[in-house]
Amino acid sequence: MRVLSRVVAPAPLARARDARAARDARRRAAAATRSTARANDGDDARRRAGDANERRVTMERSAMKRATRRATHVARASSAETTDKPLDHVMDKLRARGKDAVQVLMLLSLFACWYGFNIVFNIYNKQILKSFPYPVTVTLIELGVGSALICAMWASGAKKPPTLTKEMLKPIVPLAVIHAVGNLLTNVSLGKVAVSFTHTIKAMEPFFSVLLSALFLGDIPSLAVVGALVPVVGGVALASMTEVSFCWAGFLAAMGSNITFQSRNVLSKKMMGLSSIKGAIDNINLFSVITMLSCVVCLPIAIGLEGVHFTPSTISAVGVSVQELAKSLMIAGFCFQMYQQISYMILSRVSPVTHSVGNCMKRVTVIVVTLLYFKNPVSPLNMAGTALALSGVFLYSRAKRAEGDKKKAAAATPAFTRSDSAYNDTFRATTGLSNIE
Repeated sequence: MRVLSRVVAPAPLARARDARAARDARRRAAAATRSTARANDGDDARRRAGDANERRVTMERSAMKRATRRATHVARASSAETTDKPLDHVMDKLRARGKDAVQVLMLLSLFACWYGFNIVFNIYNKQILKSFPYPVTVTLIELGVGSALICAMWASGAKKPPTLTKEMLKPIVPLAVIHAVGNLLTNVSLGKVAVSFTHTIKAMEPFFSVLLSALFLGDIPSLAVVGALVPVVGGVALASMTEVSFCWAGFLAAMGSNITFQSRNVLSKKMMGLSSIKGAIDNINLFSVITMLSCVVCLPIAIGLEGVHFTPSTISAVGVSVQELAKSLMIAGFCFQMYQQISYMILSRVSPVTHSVGNCMKRVTVIVVTLLYFKNPVSPLNMAGTALALSGVFLYSRAKRAEGDKKKAAAATPAFTRSDSAYNDTFRATTGLSNIE
């Protein structure tokens, strides 16, 4: 039995070994299967990642294509706009030129009205003073008509009336007195001598402007300005010596009006700088207030010097129709006020020098038109004197413009570039320091 058991016993062991081997084989197969499955899973993940990358690249390419198409569309639109731009530019230029043309036409219209009202005023004023020789009364009525127009302007809202105080009226009243006296003297001169001669004498205004500005404002004129005044004075002297209608009363009255009006201008500059007036009233309203106060000032002067002559009996005594005289006075007063107001409107649109040149040309126009209208006898020397005086006024305007440009350039020059600077060219040349700012 022992021998048999020894012989038979190895078979179960072999089976056990076979079973273990089978299990190991199954385990290895399962591990291999799991490894293969993991490898397959990795391949699937890689495939999914690759697919995702491909989808992302495809989306990016599609986005790029859409962006390219959009850019192409924008470029085509821009190209179309660029193609239309020259026409738009031309239209813009035409519109700008149209606006400029309107402004130029408006300015020319204002100049034409300024000249026209002044011519009509001088013609009617001369006719009135020839038939009704009361210059103070005429001045009072003309200022009264102007005051009525000013009240209508304020009442209609065309211009806002100023708010006046006692402090503002104190410096304005002297200006009103001077304004009244200046207009009175002008009318005295127009009643005594020819209109052309009065305006030739009034060409001396720049001379008195320079003189009074130097005396009261300390404004020393340049040599060019002084040189331009020489033909003015010489021309007026030549015209006076050869004037057929010359009389001392008319000559002195015109000279007095020059002095008073230029005094008014100098005082206006000083008054407008006062704290009580500066910024509180503009030039047009200031002139309006002065006109109304001048009318009040003229009332006692007219009564005191001439009495009450604007009555039907007095008017009939001088051989004038009351209706005709009243109509002429209304027209003269209206034109007087309008050309003064338009003068300020022009001054608000152009420089003072341009306004001065326009005023010179206005005087030329008035002289020529009144000479033709009244058919005053004029000698060649008289015409030469008038032309010389007016050319001097033009040269004066040019000299004042050049003087103003120099002052502006000096004011705009930085301090370190001026000759009086501490770091001027002499200092740089001496020290060799060329980069000092």
